Amino acid sequence: MAPELQALAYAGLLQGAQFGWLSLRANMELGFGKTLSPRDPQRLGRPLEEQASVRTGRLYRALNNHFEGLILFTLAVVVLILGDKTTGLSGLLAWTYLGARIVYVPAYFFGLRPWRSLIWLVGFLATIGMIGLALV
Repeated sequence: MAPELQALAYAGLLQGAQFGWLSLRANMELGFGKTLSPRDPQRLGRPLEEQASVRTGRLYRALNNHFEGLILFTLAVVVLILGDKTTGLSGLLAWTYLGARIVYVPAYFFGLRPWRSLIWLVGFLATIGMIGLALV
């Protein structure tokens, strides 16, 4: 399997792990009555993310951020694989993205500034680099 596809598969597992961590904390904090409900605004008053603790709220945002980043990363992997443009550098960039995403979650959880943003930038630039490689 191409390194880019391996990194993509692990990024999917990371997404699942993030969801699990968030779900565990949210259920413990807010209770199943809220988390298993249809989440109607009239019933809850405000979104669950806003009712959670600061750190659990950060996990919500980190998960949403990974959904956004994963779309672009998946696009990068697809164009590299289908365009038969994979190289050692594209594989390195894919693993760089994954490493950045792994480190990003605890950096966001603990509110590490400016490191969280710099870690995000590393992953973003790795993804953009992959797309650039697919075009040359």
